[in-house]
Amino acid sequence: MRWGRALLLLAGAAAIGYLVYEIGPQAVWDSFRTLGWGLLAVVTLPHVISVALDTLGWRALLRDHRVPFSVLLRARLAGEAVNLVTPTASVGGEPLKAYLLQPYVPLTTGFGSVVIDKTTVVAGQALLLLVGLILSAWILPLHHPLMLAMGALLAVEVVAVGGFILVQMSGIFGGGARMLGRFGLSPRERYQSGLNTVDRWIKREYREHPGPMIASTLLHGAGWAAGGIEIYLFLVFTSGHGSLLASLVIEAFGAAVKFASFMIPASLGALEGGYVAIFGALGLGGAMGLSYTLIRRLREVFWAAIGLIWLATLRARPSLADREDAAIAEAEPS
Repeated sequence: MRWGRALLLLAGAAAIGYLVYEIGPQAVWDSFRTLGWGLLAVVTLPHVISVALDTLGWRALLRDHRVPFSVLLRARLAGEAVNLVTPTASVGGEPLKAYLLQPYVPLTTGFGSVVIDKTTVVAGQALLLLVGLILSAWILPLHHPLMLAMGALLAVEVVAVGGFILVQMSGIFGGGARMLGRFGLSPRERYQSGLNTVDRWIKREYREHPGPMIASTLLHGAGWAAGGIEIYLFLVFTSGHGSLLASLVIEAFGAAVKFASFMIPASLGALEGGYVAIFGALGLGGAMGLSYTLIRRLREVFWAAIGLIWLATLRARPSLADREDAAIAEAEPS
């Protein structure tokens, strides 16, 4: 697996190098130079909106717990930073998010919320792609190869979301641990109990509380759509004009490319090629697509650095379970 990841990274880097060579380094540099101080606005403002909406989408699943928004925000940024910088198919930072909520949320509940939140993120992405396909009918003919490819990706995303939910409803965590036990790899009893608790919490949420999950999906969909503001600002600063309609379509299609290439660390190379094709199909030029993707990479590095800095400055804090144990110990007669 490690060798496979390394090969994917090398292939992605080679793909970026090839695109820069084909389009021309000067064309890419001209876009950066024209952007000027607008780069700061592109890198910061739209992503602030996106992260805020995504955090609210997660918060909707934790309605029974009074978790400060700032705590959720820090946990989300730290987890996403780990997802970006580690070769774990965009899931390595998810357990970290649950761990960082422990002072306010039991670990099992936090982990369950992270699992469902990941599902609603993909559902929100599929919702944006559906909207993007509808809007793109005013720009591209229905038989255009890009439209056909995105239609196929939408079908895959819908099937994937349904599959995620079915797997979670089947008790994947506790069941997986029990299956490992058949091979002599059974976890400790308390771990098995915790995994069973996660399964029960997830099943109950899907069966009894669909409202918060719908709200989470809509908020995540809006968070994805906020990426269109980033593209719009990029177009305005580099070319003097932009289209909100085209920007939203580009973001919707780009998000679909990211979904399709989730196994590639940071979608390296695949995202660049996808945006070059999307910008080109919309008549904006491959050079603009590549320049935007490189700026997007700068934004990812900028926010990942913030998440990692926050993570590095965290001090050890007692978990909710530890605090409950301490309270019980204090209440017991000496």
